[in-house]
Parts: sequence; C-alpha cells; structure tokens
Amino acid sequence: MNTTPKHNDKIAKLTFSKVYPLYISKIQKKGRTIEELHQVIQWLTSFDDNKMQELIDANVTFEVFFEQAKLNPNANLIKGVICGYRIEEIENRLTQKVRYLDKLVDELAQGKKMEKILRSL
Repeated sequence: MNTTPKHNDKIAKLTFSKVYPLYISKIQKKGRTIEELHQVIQWLTSFDDNKMQELIDANVTFEVFFEQAKLNPNANLIKGVICGYRIEEIENRLTQKVRYLDKLVDELAQGKKMEKILRSL
C-alpha cells in the first residue's frame, strides 16, 4: 500500500512535540522508560536529550525534525508493517523516516531487547 500525497503532507506537518507524549505514554504502559525511548530516538536521529528538548520547545514539524537529524546508517534495516504500510516500500522519504521512528517505539513497547531494536549486528 502506497502513501498518498495528502497522507505525506499530514505527516510532514505533524509536530514532534504533539507525538512525543504519546510515545511516552505508549512505552510507559508497557513498563519501558523514558531513558529507553530517548536511547531509541538518539540511535535513529543522533539527537541528544538537549537537542530533543530544544526541538520539542520549538514545536517543530516532523519535516524540520528529520531535516536536522543525522539518520543512523542502519535505519534501512528497520522493516515491517506500521499503520498498515510496509516501511521498506514507502516511497516518500520523510514519511518513511517517521514510520521508522514509529516502528522503533512499537518494538520498545512490545518488550523487544534493545540490541534488536537498535539493529546491533
């Protein structure tokens, strides 16, 4: 299933600061910690806690968020289905990056081991 231009635009305009509390809620319900969430986000984006807080405070969109990110070279190893879309088949790069993050958060909430989530080879 391919994403539509309308869907991609909606994703681009979403603000990280609105989604971040949802990530926290999701992982904490499953017994995971904010520190683990930050570890996952840092692995994908290279953002430390200070940079992440700066982006939250600035209320940046996912478009700006990922423009500033240095994506992990192993991000392409993130595969599977998220929100009905097969990640590796998403053509829009920004939507794919957001879905990478969603998939990592899902795996964290599912209780997967950190080395599997972080695609340690």
